[in-house]
Amino acid sequence: METRSKLKKRARKNLKKHYPIFVVACVIAAFIGTEFTSSFSIGENKILPITTVQESQKVDQAVKDALKGETEKSKKATSEIKAGIIQKDKENQNKVLGRSRGVFAMVVNAFSTGSIYVNFIAGMNSIIGHPNITSIILIGISLIISFLIWLFLINMYEVILRRIFLEGRTYKRVPMQRFLFLLRTKSWLRTSWTMFVTSAFYSLWCLTIVGIFVKRYSYILVPYIVAENPKIKTLDAINLSRRMMDGHKWECFKLEASYIGWFLLGGITLGISEVLYSTPYRVATLTEYYANLRNVSKEKGILGIEKLNDNYLYEKAPQDKLDAEYKDVIDTLKEFENEKDQSKGIKKILVNWLGISLSETKEKDRQNQEEIKKERLEIYKNVIQGKEYPMRLFSIPERHQRKRLDTLNYTRKYSIWSLLTIFFVASIIGWTFEVVMHIIEQGEFVKRGVLQGPWLPIYGYGCILILTVLYKFRKKPLQEFILIIVLCGLVEYFTAVYLEHVFNGTKWWDYSGYFLNIQGRVCAEGLLVFGLGGITLVYILAPLIDNLLQKINPKKLIIICSILLSVFIFDHIYSHYYPNEGKGITNIEIIMKGIS
Repeated sequence: METRSKLKKRARKNLKKHYPIFVVACVIAAFIGTEFTSSFSIGENKILPITTVQESQKVDQAVKDALKGETEKSKKATSEIKAGIIQKDKENQNKVLGRSRGVFAMVVNAFSTGSIYVNFIAGMNSIIGHPNITSIILIGISLIISFLIWLFLINMYEVILRRIFLEGRTYKRVPMQRFLFLLRTKSWLRTSWTMFVTSAFYSLWCLTIVGIFVKRYSYILVPYIVAENPKIKTLDAINLSRRMMDGHKWECFKLEASYIGWFLLGGITLGISEVLYSTPYRVATLTEYYANLRNVSKEKGILGIEKLNDNYLYEKAPQDKLDAEYKDVIDTLKEFENEKDQSKGIKKILVNWLGISLSETKEKDRQNQEEIKKERLEIYKNVIQGKEYPMRLFSIPERHQRKRLDTLNYTRKYSIWSLLTIFFVASIIGWTFEVVMHIIEQGEFVKRGVLQGPWLPIYGYGCILILTVLYKFRKKPLQEFILIIVLCGLVEYFTAVYLEHVFNGTKWWDYSGYFLNIQGRVCAEGLLVFGLGGITLVYILAPLIDNLLQKINPKKLIIICSILLSVFIFDHIYSHYYPNEGKGITNIEIIMKGIS
C-alpha cells in the first residue's frame, strides 16, 4: 500500500481539478443527510429567524392542541400569529423579507405559523373522528415516508457520490449527468437494496461493542464497489468489501484519524472549512485509498475481485479503441469542421452570437437541422478526446435518453419576423395573464400596463432578450435558468425606475410586502415565475411558434408583423402623453393625491 502522504497528495490534485462538482456533490450529501451533516452547522441558528422564539413556542402549542382535538383553539392561535406577522410587515412596507403578500409569503407563513400542520391535523380528525387514532396514523405515515426517502435517496446517494469522485481521479471532466448514473444504468433499485442490507448488517453489529468500530471498516468499501459495478449482487458486494479490508482496517482508521485537525478547524469555522474544503478532501483521499487497495487486491487475486472490471475508470481507453467505438460521431464531426462560416461583420454577430437568422426559409431549415446534429455530437467531444469517461465502453450500457423531437430544436436561430411575432404573442399573453389574475383576486376587469392596447411590452422585450442575448447558453439549462432570472430582474427593475421617473412617481406595480423584494420593484416570486416561463419559452414555446410560422407564407407574415408594429408604435407615442392610469395601477390613488 502507498503511504498516506502520497494518497493525500493525489487527492489534493484531484480536488483542485474538480473543485466545483466535488464540493457540490458533498454539499448535497450533507444537505439530504447522507453523510457529512456536521458540515451544515454553519446554518444552525445563524440565519435570520422567520419567527421569534415566542412565536415558535406558540406554534408548538398550537400543533399539540390540534393533536388533542382542540381544533378551534389551535386555529385561533395560528391566526393570531399570522396577524401579528402581517402587522409587523405593514409597519415596514419596503423590507426585503415581506410576509403579507404573494404566494411565497403565503407558503412561508403557512409553515412558520404552523397553520399548514394544524389544518392537516384538523382535516384528519374530521375524517377519523378521534384525535388519538389521528396521532397514530400521522406517526405511521411519517415513519413510512422517512424510511422510503432514506432507502431510495439518502442511503443510495453514497454510491453516486463515490462514482463522481472515482471518475474525477482519471478524467479531466465529470459531467453533471453522473448524478443520474444509477437511473441511466437502471441500477437504482438494486443499489438501494444493497445499501439497505449493508446498513442493516452494520446496525446489528452495532449491538456489540467491537462491531461498532470493526465492522464500520469491513463495509466501508461497499459504496465504491457498487459505484464501479452497480449490477453486482448485494452479498457479493458486502463480502468483497470484507475481504478487501481484511488486514487493512487499522490502516484505514489511521488514515481517517489523520484528519482530526480538519475536524477541529471545522468546529472553529462553524463548518465553513468543512463545506468548502475538508469534506471533499477526505472523500478524495478515501477514493485514492480504495483505488490503491483495489490494485493490491487484484495482485493478491482475492475471491470475487474479478467483479471489479471497470478498468476505464482507472486508466484512459486507448485512442484507437475510442476511435473505433465512436467512429460515427468522429465522421460527422469532421463534416462540420470542414464547413467554413461565411458570415462577416454585423451578420456574424447576429447569426453566431444572437441567434438571429438572416437566411431564407429553406436555408434556415437546413441550419436548424445542422444545429440539431451539432448539439447531439457536442457531448461526445470530450469523450473522444479522453477528457471524459466513455460510457459506450462501460460494461453496463446506459439507458438511452429519450430522443428530442427534431421539430422542437431549441438551438435554432430565429428570423427577424419570428422574433417580432414572438414579441407580440408574449406581450398579449402577459397582458391577458395579469388581467385574468386581477379578475380572480379582485373580482373586476382592469386594463393593465401603461399602453392603451391589449399588450404589456415588458413581457415581449424579456422574451426577445432571452432568445438573443442568452443564445449562447441554451445548451446549459441551469445557467440559462439563472441568467433568465438575472436578466428579467434587471429588465423589470429598471423598467420600474424608468416609468416612475417619466410619470412623476406613478407605479404600475409594487411588490412591497412580498417575500424577498427589492424596493417593491422586483420580488423572488415574480423572478421565479419569469425563470420558469423563460425556460418554457426557450425549450418549448418559441420552437413551436417558429414551426407554425414556417407554414405561413413569408410575405403574409411580413404584412401582419408590419401592421402590428405600426399600431404598437402609435400606441407608444399616444400613451407617452396619455398613459393608462385607470384602476389596477398600483397605489395610483395615493400617489396622485400626494402630487396634488
